[in-house]
Amino acid sequence: MAPRGFGHGNALSDIILATINAKWIHPSLALRLLKANLGDLEPRSEILEFALRQPLAEKTGPILAVHPRILALSVSIWNHTATVELLEALDPLWDSSRPVIVLGGPEASFLRPDAALFRYADYVIRGEGETAFRELCKRILDSKTVTDTVFIDASPVDLPAITPAYRLYTAEDLGRKLTYVEASRGCPYGCEFCLSSATPGVREFSLDQFLAEMETLIIRGARSFKFLDRTFNLDITRARTILEFFLERLQPSMYVHLEMVPSRFPPDLRELLTRFPPLSLRLELGIQTLNPQTALLIGRPGDPERELETLDFLRRETNAIVHADLIAGLPGEDMQSFAQGFDRLWKVRPAEIQLGILKCLSGTAINRHIEPYGMRFNPKPPYEVLETAAIPERDMERIKNFARFWELIVNRGTFETIIDQFFPPQAPVFDLFMALSDRLFKRFGRNWGIDRRELRRAIPEEMS
Repeated sequence: MAPRGFGHGNALSDIILATINAKWIHPSLALRLLKANLGDLEPRSEILEFALRQPLAEKTGPILAVHPRILALSVSIWNHTATVELLEALDPLWDSSRPVIVLGGPEASFLRPDAALFRYADYVIRGEGETAFRELCKRILDSKTVTDTVFIDASPVDLPAITPAYRLYTAEDLGRKLTYVEASRGCPYGCEFCLSSATPGVREFSLDQFLAEMETLIIRGARSFKFLDRTFNLDITRARTILEFFLERLQPSMYVHLEMVPSRFPPDLRELLTRFPPLSLRLELGIQTLNPQTALLIGRPGDPERELETLDFLRRETNAIVHADLIAGLPGEDMQSFAQGFDRLWKVRPAEIQLGILKCLSGTAINRHIEPYGMRFNPKPPYEVLETAAIPERDMERIKNFARFWELIVNRGTFETIIDQFFPPQAPVFDLFMALSDRLFKRFGRNWGIDRRELRRAIPEEMS
């Protein structure tokens, strides 16, 4: 590869940190952390955030206007394809001041070196970038050329030692978007479908410093706190301290969103959760499968009875809005087993059942099951399973269709009267809803872009 030169650009924007967020409402904490930890280079950096559905020209234009010396892009599974499209669009538009392109993020960290994403990259940081990116920027800004793509394996950072980034949330961010926060990183479990299993272990930020930062965010007007912690209730004492902090400071329209381990709800945590008023607490519980053999196969410890009892308690005794995850297409689980698990989950009625489709993410161990369990995955993001030996492709497509209509009809809460009429709480629901989703797909020819009024008319007609 020929050496690539770059111009000096604007001294105030030598470094552009950019990403394509799933939606406008989701600001990137990762970019803010990279910027906050640039040290004396921070004033020379700028954050540019785009939304997935934004026109391509609205993404290329702001980047080209800045003429950065370094363009750093954070890549995740949902923006992988869009990032490739952005890089392809930018490539012929650069003049002699083409920037050095640095890629990072969870998707870039585990892909094969020959992935199309890296075609235009000069550097790829694998792992946590707060320290590695700062050091790389210093080297780049002191040099004149870049030759081949360089892969940098970054070690996990010392969390209490890095500079917090919450000050970089703007007033608009805090007033109109989700406020992403993290009190810890990592997960102690080894679920083979999850990227957290690639770097096992849990590290924590300084609790005093974290709470001080949360206090400042509340004073500045933050109202929606979405925790990135994968196992918020792993340390019950720490979890209680954080929950009590927010409970004491709740204001109108404020809420906290947490991901919790469904089997770790001791009495003292339960009592605390009962004190949160309506709409102030949202909980995400990863059930994933209620089949013990499948759970054991994928390295996911579980206690189905305890997890279901937890969900039942949360529904009966708390005001929490509960989102429970279930994954279709896991190795060895057939349609009947999945349907039974779905029906058991339906009986305890979480506010949402998020039916996800298994993905074969780079860096995870789920691919070891491909041959023994006849699994076939889409090679393109988001790498969803197409079929398994237990669930043929046609039935997997039906499950995906089911998932989409379930989201539209049940999870969004706009058809509650119809749901109560046709799907009694204690009765099996999977087969009945599968038949409905099959008929709705046949009727509309799609499971997206359907007018709500048309859908409201169609459901009773297709159920009769």
